[in-house]
Parts: sequence; structure tokens; C-alpha cells
Amino acid sequence: MKKLLLALVYTALTTGANPALAADIDIISPLIAGDMKKLAVHSTPKATSSAAFDLEDDKGRATLEDYEGKYILLNFWATWCAPCRKEMPHLSELQDELGGDDFEVLTIATGRNSVVGIKKFFEDTDITNLPRHMDPKQALASQMGVFGLPITVLLDPEGREIARLRGDADWAGDSAKSIIKALIAARKEG
Repeated sequence: MKKLLLALVYTALTTGANPALAADIDIISPLIAGDMKKLAVHSTPKATSSAAFDLEDDKGRATLEDYEGKYILLNFWATWCAPCRKEMPHLSELQDELGGDDFEVLTIATGRNSVVGIKKFFEDTDITNLPRHMDPKQALASQMGVFGLPITVLLDPEGREIARLRGDADWAGDSAKSIIKALIAARKEG
């Protein structure tokens, strides 16, 4: 009897979990247009890295677990990356419009980037609302499979990767904003 009960509970949990796993792809896929056509949406969420990265202005270290509870658009970039320079203002605009309790843009300079260079990059691109976090030894980037820049990863509130985009994109465009708004709305309804 105990085994039967456990089997029923397990079946109920897995049956109930499967729609949740597919929910993000079902929400995102119909909204993909323009630059978002490069967005690779995963059929099931993927685990992320627990590697620590440096917070801006020597405020310590953090991990992606510290950002759980909201959707995160995690952008890996570098000061020498021309496409990153083009993309960063779009990320800033997205943060301005949708950032808050349910969503945040998280920017992490990976590899060799001086603090002075990062500050100059943000000044030159007039970015004041995004973090200047660093992954100097590329521990997080390496564990996240980041090869080439920029790479932007969409994380669900549980900290799992649900989509990835290689290269720069217009994150301030209608398609990107529609995707983020739909994910937030679905979470609030659920």
C-alpha cells in the first residue's frame, strides 16, 4: 500500500511538473520575431552554474542563486566587444521599462576587463541602470558554456536557463519586450 501511494504521488508530481516545464516554450515561441529569431528556447529548463562572480565596486561576490525569484536576462559581454557596445543600450532600455520585482537585466563582463575600462564603456554608452559585475577568470562563463560574446541567457525564477541568444540583439524591440511581459504575466496568473 505504501509503495502504491508513493507511486501515485510521484506520478502526480511528474504529471503536474511537465506542463510547467513546457509552459515557458509555449509562451515564448509564438512571440519570436525580428532579432529574437536567434533566441534558442529550450524544451526543458537547464541547470546553471553555481560559480561566483565579482559584484561591481568591490561589493563582494555573488552567484546566480542570489537572483532567484524573478526572471533574469543574463548578459555576458566584454569591453573590447563591438557587438556588446551596440547591444548594451537596448539592454538598458529593457531594464528601464520592465526591470523590477519580476524581472532584471544582469550584465557580467567576462574575461580580461579592467574596472576603469568597464566604467568608461558604461559612460561612453550612457548606461547608468545596469550592474558592472565581473567574471575575470571566466569561471561562470565557462560553466555556462559561453563561447564568443555577447551571449544572453534567459533564466526562470528558479534560476534555470530557459533560452539563449548568441550575438547581439535588439532587446528593446517589441518581440523581446513581448516575451518578457508574457513570462511575467503567466507567472502572476499561475
